[in-house]
Amino acid sequence: MIAEVSGTVGRTGAGAVIVDVHGIGYRVNVPVSVLETLPETGQPIRLLTHLIVREDDLSLYGFNTEQELKVFQLLLTVSGIGPKAALALLSALPAEELAQAVSQEDVRRLTKVPGIGARTAQRLVVELKDKFSALGFERRVDMLASSSKARTRSDRETLLEDVASALENLGYNKNDARRAAEGAVAEKEKDGEKPEFALLLRTALNRLSK
Repeated sequence: MIAEVSGTVGRTGAGAVIVDVHGIGYRVNVPVSVLETLPETGQPIRLLTHLIVREDDLSLYGFNTEQELKVFQLLLTVSGIGPKAALALLSALPAEELAQAVSQEDVRRLTKVPGIGARTAQRLVVELKDKFSALGFERRVDMLASSSKARTRSDRETLLEDVASALENLGYNKNDARRAAEGAVAEKEKDGEKPEFALLLRTALNRLSK
């Protein structure tokens, strides 16, 4: 099993980063928390990984911390939760917030994530409440803010397309994804903030969850 990947940052796409390891590019699917903290292209990166093996596919999923990795692996133990849904959950709700939602049996909050219906949300609560508590989560509200460094995109239209594509990959339909992406860009431009992919994706997700 591939437990971690260390190399340099190659190109990035919707929900994934290519890690160059001695000339070999590994495509690693990642949540928003990883996209928010990506170094610049060509800079060193180390991701803890989980390998999904299927008959016709080998897929890597990467995370910054052991905590994120453990949450992802626990999510996969729930019936009806595959890697795509697990990644969507971790993208919409950081690990601590996800654990909080499950611990508080906040089904409504969980069902705002694309692909998570009421029954699946109930299963998450029933099957993971005690397991999440055993992990000993601690709230670290400044964890992402202190280390956030997203890759800046210069072309506004390309940025819009990247954010919309990422939202579609998370399960939203094309029209809703595009509207949310445009709204996020307009919101940040109005606030005078520099448009960045990860920030816009998070903003778009928040708009869609309302």
